[in-house]
Amino acid sequence: MPENKDNQPRVINKSGTLRMDDKTAATKSQRDIGGRKMDPRRNNRRRDRVRGAEAPKEFEEVTINIDRVSRTVAGGRRMRFKALVAIGNKKNKVGIGVAKGNDVTSAVQKATAKAKRNMIEFAMDGETICHEVETRVTGADVLMKPAAPGTGIIAGGVVRSIIGLTGINNLISKSLGSTNKVNIAYAVIEGLRQQVPRSEWTTTVDKKAAKKPAAKKSTAKKEDK
Repeated sequence: MPENKDNQPRVINKSGTLRMDDKTAATKSQRDIGGRKMDPRRNNRRRDRVRGAEAPKEFEEVTINIDRVSRTVAGGRRMRFKALVAIGNKKNKVGIGVAKGNDVTSAVQKATAKAKRNMIEFAMDGETICHEVETRVTGADVLMKPAAPGTGIIAGGVVRSIIGLTGINNLISKSLGSTNKVNIAYAVIEGLRQQVPRSEWTTTVDKKAAKKPAAKKSTAKKEDK
């Protein structure tokens, strides 16, 4: 085995080249193709970008439907894509967006941005909605009812996709009208928007007022004439 100036054996790789010792590796700097020294912080920035990409998102998004639409123009047809996207924070915020684009990616991105701008915040009663509601948007008619704990989400595809992005875990729903997915999605959002907390119901009796005793009527005797 060959030795170096310090009379220490040098390790030779299988390819016949010498393996770099620890002292040389500590003092050696990386260079690019042009011979310029490379910034040692470059790898750190790459690692930071990877860590940032793994950070949890504030909102979860679901692409409900993608349609291919066409428009007849002079010289032929113009093909585009329409995307329906829903986003939510797994609590009481949800929104939907519909947008068109020349390709699927641009359509989804536009729909997601529109959904973030049109987010709503609705009232909840534990893990279900506050009361029964039926909403109608054009031809779509959606009925939603609160359910007991453990029932789960009993709903169709579009309603299940939107409710799954919220904190609602118990719900009974039925689509009674059109099967158009866009109209059903808008009907679900309108139904969540109309939710009124139990404390604001007009039929709720104020308990404090009910406990107060009724005012006693005066029993003063009339004086004889």
